[in-house]
Amino acid sequence: MARFKYLLATAVLLATSITAAQEQSEAEAIYASLNWAAGPGTFDVTQKATLDLPEGYDRLSASDTKKLMELMENPSSGNEYYVGPEDGRWFAVFSYEDTGHVKDDEEIDADDLLDSIKEGTKYGNKERRDRGWAEMNIVGWEYKPRYSDTSNRLSWAILAESEGYEIVNYNTRLLGRTGVISATLVAEPDILSSSVGEFEYLLDGFAYKSGDLYAEYKEGDKLATYGLAALVTGGAAAAVAKGAGKGLFKAIGLGILAFFAAMRSFFKRIFSRNKSV
Repeated sequence: MARFKYLLATAVLLATSITAAQEQSEAEAIYASLNWAAGPGTFDVTQKATLDLPEGYDRLSASDTKKLMELMENPSSGNEYYVGPEDGRWFAVFSYEDTGHVKDDEEIDADDLLDSIKEGTKYGNKERRDRGWAEMNIVGWEYKPRYSDTSNRLSWAILAESEGYEIVNYNTRLLGRTGVISATLVAEPDILSSSVGEFEYLLDGFAYKSGDLYAEYKEGDKLATYGLAALVTGGAAAAVAKGAGKGLFKAIGLGILAFFAAMRSFFKRIFSRNKSV
């Protein structure tokens, strides 16, 4: 069994011996309901695009990804798709936003964007506290934002911290005709470089479906009300200006995914309960 699946299954089994009967059945049901689709093959990653997965990689449907995100203490809209290598050394989540056509002629100020992201994370942490989840703190850029007008990809990486553990999210925004697909890579900092290389190679197999390519934009199509910078902040800058606290968290969407921190926190809670028994 792949390392990630093994860790998750082990956590569920450990939890069942020390938690209430209802929690046991819920944890078991979540894991048992996940249907892993293995490569090689071409799979939908949102209704707008597909991804060619080679052998050794897995994909989950939107409904299964939502279950997994909740299990890993990450908010989910229910429209995300999980993709990753079978051994769980990293994973990525794809989702589509009907933003309208985003013009790509905007200059990006990385320092200003980082301030907006930090401010937005404060609101995100309130949501996490309300759910009893670990908070996130933004450390800084691992990779500053960069855009390719050849592939219409915008990418950047943010270094964050949660409960003493470092987390890195490598973000990619894939511009389409009337919307944007976000692809967020989650990896531990010490393997980020190699993971980004693998992920970028995997994205070579990404394709918008016919009619949804960025180059197929036509006059009269819906236009986005913002540019590249707002894709990095998730709309955070506009929300801060309007004082929209709850709206800000919703605009940020997934925010910082905390897979590794969540798993460590899960095991920590399990072992703590076990000692007290």
